[in-house]
Amino acid sequence: MRFQDAARDGRAVVYAAIQGDPLVARAAELLSQASQAERILARAVMNGESTEADRWRRMFPTLFGPAPVAGEASAAGEPGCSALERSEAILTASLAVAERGEQVRSQVRGAIVEELTARLLARRSPAAAIRRERRILFDGVPAEIHPYDVTVEVSGSFEAFDCKWGARGINADVLYQLDDARTHAFDEEEPLRVAIVVFDAERSCRIRLEAQTAPYAQTRLVALEQLDSLARPGPAGQ
Repeated sequence: MRFQDAARDGRAVVYAAIQGDPLVARAAELLSQASQAERILARAVMNGESTEADRWRRMFPTLFGPAPVAGEASAAGEPGCSALERSEAILTASLAVAERGEQVRSQVRGAIVEELTARLLARRSPAAAIRRERRILFDGVPAEIHPYDVTVEVSGSFEAFDCKWGARGINADVLYQLDDARTHAFDEEEPLRVAIVVFDAERSCRIRLEAQTAPYAQTRLVALEQLDSLARPGPAGQ
């Protein structure tokens, strides 16, 4: 088993520009420090149904209080910032995503989930071991067309993650690719743990999974409620 950078084709070049958008890094950093309620806020806002900030403040009164302070605090996301400042910063970043066109918004959201996953994994694995857009190659096995979103490449404890914005992104192709990689690694006596990270409610993800015929028993699901487990010591945060 060996890892390889994805080919620099047209898709990769376009997506690299999305991944390099400062908004992606900003949102991912805020969400890496966020509470579950703040992550639910971000998901709701980034879906793009409304870009009225006050509407979202009224819908999440426990995050903003009875008399919220409008605007983003300059210290939000920094050590020592208040919960209100962080919520305002998350709302501001989420609205910036929501205001993008539908196609771009979808790509930005996916890139945010990937960046968030990488940042959480970096809390318990060496930064140099966490890679993006990597293919996993096996002797005598045709290479997968699509690379894995995030990998942890630590000898003796390899991991591969596919990242999705919502439960609807869970499909047979994704599940087969993850399970095939795990199976081929096992055949080569290499440990490879696979997981799918979904920025959506666990219940929605479970319902989607149960409708699939592809194998997923050995694929770990990390839904919105379990995101912080990625940062815990041990493979896949287990």
